Amino acid sequence: MANRVSDTLSEALLQKLSGEQYVLLATLDHETGFPAVSAISWAYAPDKFHVRAAVGYRSRIVANIKAQPKVSAIVIGPDSTYEISGTARIIHEPLAGVQIKLAGLEIQVETVRDAMFFGAKITQEPQYAKTYDKETADKLDQQVLEALRWE
Repeated sequence: MANRVSDTLSEALLQKLSGEQYVLLATLDHETGFPAVSAISWAYAPDKFHVRAAVGYRSRIVANIKAQPKVSAIVIGPDSTYEISGTARIIHEPLAGVQIKLAGLEIQVETVRDAMFFGAKITQEPQYAKTYDKETADKLDQQVLEALRWE
């Protein structure tokens, strides 16, 4: 069973969620009711109480959150696997200042749990490579991360 760590993000998680990051976002599917897990990379924590993310404008994530706003974001590392649970809402639809249509969502953090199994720690965090033009990817990443810093 996962242990409760706190009801806010730690300094280490704040730092980890300060730029592009591999995150698994779990929602409840609006049609089937089953858990639905999606990998996202545009996640940003403006403070210890919130996590923001950008997802496809027509993504099932958007429909799922509108139907049932309880979500969990899974972050791998530092040292462990963390489940950040809370209530999400779609804030920007579409997210302004980005060359593609995205929706901006925000999670109000309610619990942060260490979800790592007993007697182990993460020694290498997930890595991924963009499969499209690097210059285009870098430009888009910059636009999205800037847009997630809304006030």
